[in-house]
Amino acid sequence: MLMTDHRPWRGVLVATALPLDDDLRVNYGKYAEHCAWLVDNGCDGVVPNGSLGEYQVLTPEERSKVVETAVAAVGGARVMPGVAAYGSAEARRWAEQARDAGCASVMLLPPNAYRADERSVLAHYAEVAKAGLPVVAYNNPIDTRVDLVPELLAQLHGEGYVHAVKEFSGDVRRAYRIAELAPELDLLVGADDVLLELAIAGAKGWVAGYPNALPAASAELYRAAVDGDLAAARHLYRQLHPLLRWDSRVEFVQAIKLSMDVVGRHGGPVRPPRTPLLPEQEAAVRAATEKAVAAGLA
Repeated sequence: MLMTDHRPWRGVLVATALPLDDDLRVNYGKYAEHCAWLVDNGCDGVVPNGSLGEYQVLTPEERSKVVETAVAAVGGARVMPGVAAYGSAEARRWAEQARDAGCASVMLLPPNAYRADERSVLAHYAEVAKAGLPVVAYNNPIDTRVDLVPELLAQLHGEGYVHAVKEFSGDVRRAYRIAELAPELDLLVGADDVLLELAIAGAKGWVAGYPNALPAASAELYRAAVDGDLAAARHLYRQLHPLLRWDSRVEFVQAIKLSMDVVGRHGGPVRPPRTPLLPEQEAAVRAATEKAVAAGLA
């Protein structure tokens, strides 16, 4: 696929939490409202069916409708669905569904049912790229046990299989190695608590969690960081970092939805088998969110 100047994965794309009713059915009306609210508050797009989107426990019909709902709410150019699946053929079908729904790009984990080797990773991304949409790789070695190291990312990019990477390893040094080996591969911040460090290192976007609750402040932080306004960025970062770093310390989906509830967004319950937050964890997330609200960051 030919690249254009418009790269829809750039900017702040929110890995959207999925509102559920008490009976654990998807509330599509609230989800559409939430997507629109995020864009209205300064975010550039949404990433449905990622880890925060409960995609592992949705039916195929629900998963398709979530994408279609996001597209109807904010337009396909702003929607980058996660297309992770058990196998490459299924992931390709989800990429085709995203294409047919009008999306402009997709985000893809490596094979994660097993510890995939380099050959398997290359074949996986090659298959999904056949759907015809630009693919953003998602490197999450913590959860998948498959690490898309800079050398492998350079191979994937050189073959035309991926155009960007959401980097979740937390290792800021990788930004410079990726830029050295694949200078045209866009680096996207994947772990919220290294946003400032990776923005300084040249990141072109942020696939973010906490903007679900605090979109305007998060967008302001990102833009200050990438524009080089370090005084403003550091000020916001210090205030928000107690929340941004929860992804490495507690059940992140639960923490995001709790923060959404504190600011009145009503993220809804979490489908099993998510582990509930411990009382002390819940209290800490609530306190950090309330502190952000009191500082005018909501």
